[in-house]
Amino acid sequence: MANLEIAPGEIIYGEAGSMAYMSGNVSMEAKMKGGFVKGLKRKLTGESFFMTHFEAQGGTGLVGFAGNVPGKIMAMDLRGGKEWVLQKDSFLCAEDNVDLDIAFQRRLGATFFGGEGLILQKCQGDGTMFMHAAGDLVEFNLQPGQAMKVSTAHCVGWESSIDYDIQGVGGIKTALFGGEGLFVTSLRGPGRVVLQSLTMAKLANALVPFMPKSSSGGGALINLGR
Repeated sequence: MANLEIAPGEIIYGEAGSMAYMSGNVSMEAKMKGGFVKGLKRKLTGESFFMTHFEAQGGTGLVGFAGNVPGKIMAMDLRGGKEWVLQKDSFLCAEDNVDLDIAFQRRLGATFFGGEGLILQKCQGDGTMFMHAAGDLVEFNLQPGQAMKVSTAHCVGWESSIDYDIQGVGGIKTALFGGEGLFVTSLRGPGRVVLQSLTMAKLANALVPFMPKSSSGGGALINLGR
């Protein structure tokens, strides 16, 4: 969880449903942050049309935010002109002076085979942003020209200075039997990159054997794993 203290006059906003708790002196209000057009853009990236704003009154307030899957949360300081590109649904919350917008893939290969789709999220502004993803998170700081190949969909976010594209895994045998699919994500520095250990697709596949199954009598058979 992201446990935040906000002083009177400070505003934090987050995606709808991300608030886990707040102190009694904190008020919340759903707002169309950035206007109608920005709201439509957020819908394209999987966020809600309205964002929930939190403000403390009469003293320091507390607000807790939580992600929608088992995983980790990471804070990113965007001050100094930093700009981050995030995969869909990675944004959790941010200070009010951080702008959440959309970013388009710059290359067709990344659009069709990268696992992230055409539209991504972009965060910039004079404040702190919090991202969340499934599993564990690890950060790399790539030097100019330094490259890293990542299994598709394991990228959570990267600085806008990173060159992002898709490459084939190699020969036919590797593609068919390597277990990594046909393509990998290529990241080239300079810039910081955040990766996740677990993707939503892998999490869903791991849960399939434990989901309720229909029995011949029309009821449900639940595997409790005992």
